[in-house]
Amino acid sequence: MFGFSRAQVIAFAVLVLAVIAAPFLLYPIVAMQVMCYGLFAMGTNLLMGSVGLLSLGQAAYFGLGGYVAGYLVQSLGMTPEIGIAAGGLAGAALGAVFGWLAIRRQDIYFAMITLALAQIVYFGAVQLTGFTGGENGIQGIPRSALFGLISLKNDRVIYWLVAVVFLAGVLFVHRVVHSPFGQVVKAVRDNEPRMTSLGYQPASYKRVIFILAALLAGVAGGLKATVMGIETLSDVGAATSGLVVLMVLLGGIGTIFGPIVGALVVVAMQYYLAPFGAWVIVIQGAIFVVCVLVFRRGIVGELAYRLKSPL
Repeated sequence: MFGFSRAQVIAFAVLVLAVIAAPFLLYPIVAMQVMCYGLFAMGTNLLMGSVGLLSLGQAAYFGLGGYVAGYLVQSLGMTPEIGIAAGGLAGAALGAVFGWLAIRRQDIYFAMITLALAQIVYFGAVQLTGFTGGENGIQGIPRSALFGLISLKNDRVIYWLVAVVFLAGVLFVHRVVHSPFGQVVKAVRDNEPRMTSLGYQPASYKRVIFILAALLAGVAGGLKATVMGIETLSDVGAATSGLVVLMVLLGGIGTIFGPIVGALVVVAMQYYLAPFGAWVIVIQGAIFVVCVLVFRRGIVGELAYRLKSPL
């Protein structure tokens, strides 16, 4: 089934069932945020898991996708699917430019370059008030009709749009990772000099993965802006870049389903620990420490290791 292992088929089936049941068991808004961040984290995991590159600037594409989608829908009256698609394309275009600059370096230098480039985008978002709304952001983004036919004002209706895009993203990421292209990318990660000697161009493969990660981040940002009806500076800030890296680490680097579980854990803590007020940070820190000590490969990574099967 599309190159899935038996364990992955079971995991994907469980994921589909969870997606179907979620709006009846959780607040639809919470479930949709998990899927948006899960899509965002899957893109980041393409960089961290397949290429071994730590990007600290993924929020630039996530935030840009949200701003583009919000501006097109609110100011230009475009339909949601156009806004979301445009957000993804905008993220990919920015990723093509930033990737061309960043992949010239590796390790900590790569991470610092991506952080610096993301800060430029953040500064631009503050200054371009006509497009981004500055510190106020883009507020009141309408949930207009999908394809001009299906109203998305009801949470249960827009939920299924997010679910379809999310599940398509899971299949897309799996296909990329397990395609011949993905195998070459992994080989580049493991031994770049050897792949160069065989006639491959590692920089080109890294650049494509960088663009795909930015594409997924842009789509996720556009979806989140459409769902929440608002896009703010927080989505393009450094804290969001750190948050998505944390999701990947918690779930398991290099796994297909790990980033989704990581997103679920982080978003659930944000919502359900809110009543504890100032103690939220302390509780979150304690949970993260426990996860790191108990699940050193990440939650899904540890499970895959024990099952001796990729997840």
